[in-house]
Amino acid sequence: MKQKPDVEEYLQQGMYGAKEINPDEKREFLGTFRERIVIALTQNQVREKTIYPQVLENMKKHPKTRLLLNGELQYSYLSKYIKEANRLNIPFTIETNKDHHTEIGLVLAYDHAVNIEDIYVTDKQLKKPALMKGNKNKKSLLSKVKSKLFK
Repeated sequence: MKQKPDVEEYLQQGMYGAKEINPDEKREFLGTFRERIVIALTQNQVREKTIYPQVLENMKKHPKTRLLLNGELQYSYLSKYIKEANRLNIPFTIETNKDHHTEIGLVLAYDHAVNIEDIYVTDKQLKKPALMKGNKNKKSLLSKVKSKLFK
């Protein structure tokens, strides 16, 4: 038998809205729960010039996900990920919460739990040079100097 809400609970919902499960976790992960995330990048990672191949690979591998982007970041940083999401028909949302700051810049997530243990791309997982645009045969200044000095 369903229990009727008491007057106090009814008043609380009227004043503050319905109770949320893990609101801090949802604020941290751009409006979703940790258990739903496939991959996440920090704001600094999203600001990098090239797209992370791990994100692209996971977009292809998980086509039923949604891309959540941090609205605190400039659109110029987000646009490369939005372009890929559009190309792969993955819906995206730019999430902005003026009351809470998070270091998370991008999340690829399902609408249900998947419980992937390692969702963060770490510095140890280097980007593949083949995916960097226009840098295939360019040498760095240091390598040019070394080649001149140590012929």
